[in-house]
Amino acid sequence: MSKPKKKKKRILLKIGSNTLTKESDQISRGKLEDIGRQIAELQDDYEFVIVSSGAKVVAKQFVNLESTYSEDINVKQALTSIGQPHLIRIFQESFRELGLLASQCLLSYSDFEKDVSKENIVNTINILVDNGYIPIINENDTVATDEIQFGDNDKLAALTAALLKVDLLIIATNTNGIYTKQSFKDGSPETIEEVENFSDLKKEVVDEDKSSHGTGGMSSKVIALEIANKANIETWIVNGLEDNFILNTINQNTAFTKIE
Repeated sequence: MSKPKKKKKRILLKIGSNTLTKESDQISRGKLEDIGRQIAELQDDYEFVIVSSGAKVVAKQFVNLESTYSEDINVKQALTSIGQPHLIRIFQESFRELGLLASQCLLSYSDFEKDVSKENIVNTINILVDNGYIPIINENDTVATDEIQFGDNDKLAALTAALLKVDLLIIATNTNGIYTKQSFKDGSPETIEEVENFSDLKKEVVDEDKSSHGTGGMSSKVIALEIANKANIETWIVNGLEDNFILNTINQNTAFTKIE
């Protein structure tokens, strides 16, 4: 009689453009390899779903639409259409070398308002994960503009985490979590390690840490935190620019913000 399959904890990892590019003008394959290597090391105990930004950044390596058109929503939608297949290709190539399989899922916020769509999302992602694939999720920007205008996929990550009932939501950004406002102003940022009261947290948020690529900032992350918190999902905000940031956070070897 075969042994029952070990139940793994499911992590939804949200990766922003700032993390993927290591604050440069193009996707860092080294960062993707860093992420993939950690996932491979943790795969006996954890299964991963990824929400990734970065399509517009990739597209700008191939085309400069802003020089011909104004940089409005439609131009950004066109850029994501160009960049999305390149982004998933880079994920697949980087992960394949580590023995990992990646698939693409494009979602819209309207999908979370329809019961049939929600059921389809859950069923599809469960089948992918059960068969060893890591779903790479992004918003379907060709038909939706929410992520482009608001929040750099933070809200999408939280909604997806809540829908999938994941065990942990990790939001990788370019800071060691959320800093206290005064310490940030003083130039010596101190991480808020644990959050118990969202009203107090909102008073501390400083949005001067938006990246050159991302459309989000700490305000969008607080919105995501509230969504996850209402769904009883533990959330960590971590510094994705660090090497080994997933392992270091799990092992409590780095500063990050935790909301239980």
